[in-house]
Amino acid sequence: MAYDYDIVVIGGGPAGYAGAIRAAQLKKRVLCVERDKLGGICLNWGCIPTKALLTNAHLIELITRHGKAFGYSGDAKWDFGQIIGRSRTVAGNLNKGIEGLFKKYKVDSLFGTAKVIDAHTVQVGDKKVTAESFVIATGVRPRPMPGAEFDGQTILSYKEAMSLTTQPKSMIIIGGGPIGLEFGYFYNAIGTKVTLVELMDRILPGEDEEVSKALLTSLTKRGMQIFTSSKTGKVTKTNTGVKVEVETPQGPKTLEADKLLVSIGVLGNVENLFDDKLGVELFKSHIKADPKNGYVTNVPSIYAVGDVIGPPWLAHVAHHEALCCIERLCGHSDRTVDYSNIPGCTYTDPGVASVGLTEKAARDAGHEVRIGRFPFVASGRAQAADETEGFVKLVFDAKYGELLGAHLIGSQATELIAELVMAKKLEATEEDIIHAMHPHPTFSEAIMEAAGQGMGECVHI
Repeated sequence: MAYDYDIVVIGGGPAGYAGAIRAAQLKKRVLCVERDKLGGICLNWGCIPTKALLTNAHLIELITRHGKAFGYSGDAKWDFGQIIGRSRTVAGNLNKGIEGLFKKYKVDSLFGTAKVIDAHTVQVGDKKVTAESFVIATGVRPRPMPGAEFDGQTILSYKEAMSLTTQPKSMIIIGGGPIGLEFGYFYNAIGTKVTLVELMDRILPGEDEEVSKALLTSLTKRGMQIFTSSKTGKVTKTNTGVKVEVETPQGPKTLEADKLLVSIGVLGNVENLFDDKLGVELFKSHIKADPKNGYVTNVPSIYAVGDVIGPPWLAHVAHHEALCCIERLCGHSDRTVDYSNIPGCTYTDPGVASVGLTEKAARDAGHEVRIGRFPFVASGRAQAADETEGFVKLVFDAKYGELLGAHLIGSQATELIAELVMAKKLEATEEDIIHAMHPHPTFSEAIMEAAGQGMGECVHI
């Protein structure tokens, strides 16, 4: 049978557009179906525009918190509308960039809601398209909280939180993961009173405990009110905003604010995606796909990648899964994703980044560990930038010197982590990191110094 396309990719986010471009590079006839804008949530409403907002927050804090140290004595004023507008402009520019890449590589695009009606046919609106294979990359959406459904006005998801027309005076955030903390940091930095509630016993519960504790201390000093080990109860909308009942270790509390941001997880975008007779296997709200077999589902012509197949819900993971899937699908390679070497980043200030095992996880796995630490307060470059919060913590196997994990908190943490991802991929040891000459003065020296501290060879602390 002659199909309209070799591959139809459903979803135009970090997995979908990257997979479509890679397939076209491998000389396949490719169509990308997207129901909204190319770039998906990440580019248009997530990773990119939030980092534009966080850059603004960092600039504001640089002036308001560090200005005196640098000799600044003015009265800084900020335009909330312009801050939001700039973030939207950044997203729009990159959206156009993807359109340009599609034209360059001859990737066709079709906008609308897709439904796969049989193993080789997708319907988009009133149009039917056939393909030899489908790659599903439809992503996820925010999980609503029972009793507090999103209304886009008072009870917000991240999408509304980054496009408000006026700055709220106060905000309650439910969820102490990366998204909740990044928005909390942003709004706190621009003067909104922020209260954050986390069910677990610490914020960023997936990170190393020392890092979580250090970030909690830093954000609290900056004015955020954070409740951990706290359960959210009844949510009531009021004439002025919202009221939230919370059970805390100190007893029940009633919190009130202009806005409530709910950031408690995600749901896969799978509703009405497949005709029931196809029988594509799902788990919870995600598609079951086999990473060891090119991300194929239980239907041989249908593959799935990215957030829609489950955690970790990270754009860079989605990107690499898509490339691996497409290359396997095209018979080009047997490349796989190493899920033990995935960096995680939280773009607060100080920023948090990690890869590999935490100290606790390494010990629980039976490793005898050696820890190397170096504080940024001892870094000449950090002193020069007046960015001395935080540290580098490296977890090594004490017997073999293998790098098991890396955990950073500090101004440049999210940039520095890439070096440690590469080091872990290349199976670098403590000595390799110590002997790799790092330029002076840089934040990156803290990595070399941390490895040296673990071996008793650090000369700066």
